[in-house]
Amino acid sequence: MDLDGARAYLLSQPEAWEDYPFGPDVAVMKVRDKMFATLGTTRGQASMNLKCDPDEALMLRDIFTGVVPGYHMNKRHWNTVYLDGSVPRGEIERMIDNSWDLVVAGMPASPRRALQRLKEPKPT
Repeated sequence: MDLDGARAYLLSQPEAWEDYPFGPDVAVMKVRDKMFATLGTTRGQASMNLKCDPDEALMLRDIFTGVVPGYHMNKRHWNTVYLDGSVPRGEIERMIDNSWDLVVAGMPASPRRALQRLKEPKPT
C-alpha cells in the first residue's frame, strides 16, 4: 500500500476527515474530533501512526519489520507503520479498521453507537 492508497482507505472509514494541525507535512485523520491516524512522509518514506491494543502492538512489531513503536506518540498504544511493502495491504487495512474501532470505542455512548451502526455490514 502506498501513501495515496492509505489516504483513500483511511478516509473511507465512516465520518473520517483529514486535518493538518501540525503543519502541511502530516495529515491527521479524525473521526468526529478524535485522531485515529496520522499519515505523512519523512525523508522520502511514507508512514502512518495507528492506535493499537497494547498486546497486539507488541505482536505486530515482532511480526513485521515495517511496524515500530509510534513515532511522537504513546508507544504503548500507537504503532508507526511504514508503507514500504513489508506489511501486506490486507494487514494494513485491518490495522486501520482496528485503530478507528478503538477510537470510537472510547467515545460516549450515543456517538459511539451511531458510528458503530455506520460500520456494520449492510444486510444482503
